[in-house]
Amino acid sequence: MKELLVTGGAGFIGANFVRYVVAYQPDVHVTVLDKLTYAGNRANLAGLPAERVTLVVGDIADAVVVDRLVRDADAVVNYAAESHNDRSLLDPSPFMQTNIVGTYTLLQACRQYGVRFHQISTDEVYGDLPLRQDLPGHGEGAGEKFTPQSRYNPSSPYSASKASADMLVRAWVRSFGLKATISNCSNNYGPYQYVEKFIPRQITNILSHRRPKLYGAGVNVRDWIHVDDHSRAVWTILTRGKLGETYLIGANGEHSNREVLGHILKLMGQPADAFDYVHDRPGHDVRYAIDASYLQQSLGWQPRVTDFTAGLRQTIAWYRAHEAWWRGDKDRVEAGYRETGQ
Repeated sequence: MKELLVTGGAGFIGANFVRYVVAYQPDVHVTVLDKLTYAGNRANLAGLPAERVTLVVGDIADAVVVDRLVRDADAVVNYAAESHNDRSLLDPSPFMQTNIVGTYTLLQACRQYGVRFHQISTDEVYGDLPLRQDLPGHGEGAGEKFTPQSRYNPSSPYSASKASADMLVRAWVRSFGLKATISNCSNNYGPYQYVEKFIPRQITNILSHRRPKLYGAGVNVRDWIHVDDHSRAVWTILTRGKLGETYLIGANGEHSNREVLGHILKLMGQPADAFDYVHDRPGHDVRYAIDASYLQQSLGWQPRVTDFTAGLRQTIAWYRAHEAWWRGDKDRVEAGYRETGQ
């Protein structure tokens, strides 16, 4: 593999993957196709060598641009997505256009030129799970996890659009023999994550002298994984995965939102009660949990950042050191949350 096309490569998870490839795959040139919407940022790729990374500003739903770039690629990794649940509840239309029409456009080009395709998806396509008894403050539940065989049951316009995109990939594999794989990952955290997301919002609230916010009672559970572990998993699947397969990526990092906020408050020297409860998100999924055993057993991948507190400490340090990166968007993001009571 010499030429890799990474769509959405100026966003949080995509940019970290591009940085991973540049750092560990010296023979690969990366072309990034990104629309540079609110969550895509040229600064996420700052400092990368120009001879290794080319940024093309464009839309994955633009067939002309996609055709030109896919034609010269050995593989395509599709990180491009509208991904924020709250935004999908306010206006679903961009999610349909990017996540469904955009994925279709990429699939058609990869089919035409015989290019390897990997779809970045989410655990949210499976809906949610009951809470577990053995996690502090949670109710009764069986403790089951999502597997590659779990039924899709999306809860929001965002997750429904991602589920639709996954189904398109599977149909193109079966109908047209597309060389493709899918990965569904749990919640990522780490550097370059946009300030509207839960962890960076709380960190930057404290850094900007605002009180952190907690949805509802804070009992909803997410399965957290450091973005660097996600990047390694995607490269493993791209280069060694079985075509047509779906791999789930997770790091056994289940924590309630209240627990995560508690860790952040403690690490940043704040009182345990220095936050505000806000209205819960409509249709807020109760719990996500990933069973990554198939990926681990079949391809030998294992997470390396297994100490969640240490990962949070590193993430806090990054946001503290990169205030110029997030400060310009912070007021606007918080103003939008105030309009919805969150």
